[in-house]
Amino acid sequence: MSSCSRVALVTGANRGIGLAIARELCRQFSGDVVLTARDVARGQAAVQQLQAEGLSPRFHQLDIDDLQSIRALRDFLRKEYGGLNVLVNNAAVAFKSDDPMPFDIKAEMTLKTNFFATRNMCNELLPIMKPHGRVVNISSLQCLRAFENCSEDLQEKFRSDTLTEGDLVDLMKKFVEDTKNEVHEREGWPNSPYGVSKLGVTVLSRILARRLDEKRKADRILVNACCPGPVQTDMDGKYSIRTVEEGVETPVYLALLPPDATEPQGQLVHDKVVQNW
Repeated sequence: MSSCSRVALVTGANRGIGLAIARELCRQFSGDVVLTARDVARGQAAVQQLQAEGLSPRFHQLDIDDLQSIRALRDFLRKEYGGLNVLVNNAAVAFKSDDPMPFDIKAEMTLKTNFFATRNMCNELLPIMKPHGRVVNISSLQCLRAFENCSEDLQEKFRSDTLTEGDLVDLMKKFVEDTKNEVHEREGWPNSPYGVSKLGVTVLSRILARRLDEKRKADRILVNACCPGPVQTDMDGKYSIRTVEEGVETPVYLALLPPDATEPQGQLVHDKVVQNW
């Protein structure tokens, strides 16, 4: 086991907002920071970049679309640190608006990574979260636009305090299936796979937080979703209004909530403010 028993993990951290979050955690988090990436060479290059800045991250390969890769990471964290203190689920995909790929394929691929793989990360790593652990799921304000463009029936389901994880999974699967059958608009869905995927992540965060409050309340593990805002990355575009440094403020704030904090919990947070929806 590492002599440093505290550890923070950032997924999709070889570039963009993930790299910036890893950088800031290296500066502020009291413990090791593990930077993960699907591509080993790119991940190691990111580590070298931070090392050149005088920081000391560790690297571990991770493909969140591969359950065995997630479990290998889980086993590494358990062996090296006895668990995990901070998890930032940042890895995601987003198609450009002019991408010629068929809409249903975009929906399937986007939901696979952004929702289902993020859910796998939570389900595999939450059991090894240490007391006072922090889970930050990177969402987007696009989830609110997607929610507003859902039918009233879907909105009621997503808002429900009795919605289970299984119910949410069924809804996400239904969206993908409805796009394949070309009936998603008729069924009340918006035309935004990315927005729907991040709506799923936001609602999942609320469900997981509720479960933790029921089963591990004494551990004070906080799970939240957050929106960094449109930042100047490859995903959001160079014309976005925020710098990457501005974008990391809320994710890092949630990752470093003090041990005695009890809120926010299960919320969507933007600019360090809970969003009501």
